[in-house]
Amino acid sequence: MTEIVAGLQGDIPAGSPKGVPFVAEKTKVAACAKHYVGDGGTTDGINENNTVISRHGLLSIHMPGYYNSIIKGVSTVMVSYSSWNGVKMHANRDLVTGFLKDTLRFRGFVISDWEGIDRITSPPHANYSFSIQAGITAGIDMIMVPFNYTEFIDGLTYQVKNNIIPMSRIDDAVKRILRVKFVMGLFENPYADDSLVNQLGSQEHRELAREAVRKSLVLLKNGESGDKPSLPLPKKASKILVAGSHADNLGYQCGGWTIEWQGLSGNNLTSGTTILTAIKNTVDPSTEVVYKENPDSQFVKSGEFSYAVVVVGEPPYAETNGDSMNLTIAEPGPSTIQNVCGAVKCVVIVVSGRPLVIQPYMPLIDALVAAWLPGTEGQGVADVVIGDYGFTGRLSRTWFKTVDQLPMNVGDRYYDPLFPFGFGLTTKPIKA
Repeated sequence: MTEIVAGLQGDIPAGSPKGVPFVAEKTKVAACAKHYVGDGGTTDGINENNTVISRHGLLSIHMPGYYNSIIKGVSTVMVSYSSWNGVKMHANRDLVTGFLKDTLRFRGFVISDWEGIDRITSPPHANYSFSIQAGITAGIDMIMVPFNYTEFIDGLTYQVKNNIIPMSRIDDAVKRILRVKFVMGLFENPYADDSLVNQLGSQEHRELAREAVRKSLVLLKNGESGDKPSLPLPKKASKILVAGSHADNLGYQCGGWTIEWQGLSGNNLTSGTTILTAIKNTVDPSTEVVYKENPDSQFVKSGEFSYAVVVVGEPPYAETNGDSMNLTIAEPGPSTIQNVCGAVKCVVIVVSGRPLVIQPYMPLIDALVAAWLPGTEGQGVADVVIGDYGFTGRLSRTWFKTVDQLPMNVGDRYYDPLFPFGFGLTTKPIKA
């Protein structure tokens, strides 16, 4: 995942000093590694919750991404809302200054999350003077203050003037922020190149996004045996069925933080290709494509379909709105799977930002694909499912059988997943 740092900032030259931020040129941007650290391991996976784990576990499971990001010259690190063993990360001097800055020798700047220092106290903002002191002395260099900036400036100024926060801490923060600005060349070229806007959404960009979709798809099941694979699907068939709430919904493909904070449903938010449209674009012109979002079993049985593609998953979400204690496929997804896959050869494509409960439906499913959030380029899904390209993706996380198994990590004593970390079946493209 840390390859994205080089993509945003450029490849750091060999021999560069470890921990020093690097941005190659004015067409690149400063990357941010977040959320430091352990926010992916909170109790019950709840946003802004407490991560209960030993120091060894924290460093071995949750820290490696930061090691690699720093080696690649990442410019900034954002602190997590979460806590580690009861200590708010925004107030954790041991991990922010002691480990990140001193041990890992990170020389970029550390930034808070949105109103992050407010949430050091419970309820948030209950003692703002304390929050300012705790956050700054923990080692946060830039504070994200969306509203009460006058209160923050006055409070920080008072504490510095009265030696509550040492000037040396302010000097360190200023030095780090200026270092990133110098590395980015902001003093020589303070303004963005407006002409680059014309490249946004270009065909070249969309082709690159489409390639990313093809390479990130993970094939989890492909027939009952290797001798009789279900994928790739044939382009030429008399009639095929496409079903599911996520088959023709660009907003669902894009997920949260798209246009709006929680994302949107529908096809009018941005340009792009839904999975349904992509399938229609890819199959032979003689193949009849029937779309019904949630067909009943009788419709499927009487349809004489050669095969079906069922696209289900979860609706868009961001942050706390994504908290879930059951991680189930959104309704009517389960009934769609049962109605379709119980009557015809079917491929199920799961559109989600994380593993979901799928084990109960496995006996019905002929082929299973984790598509994650393919964004605007549903064509990348059809490219692989219908065989112009092969499956190559591997799981970047463990796929559980039941939520009762969570949390579950490689190396756990009772590690018994549905699909292990790194799993992924492969196929070869069909030659024209």
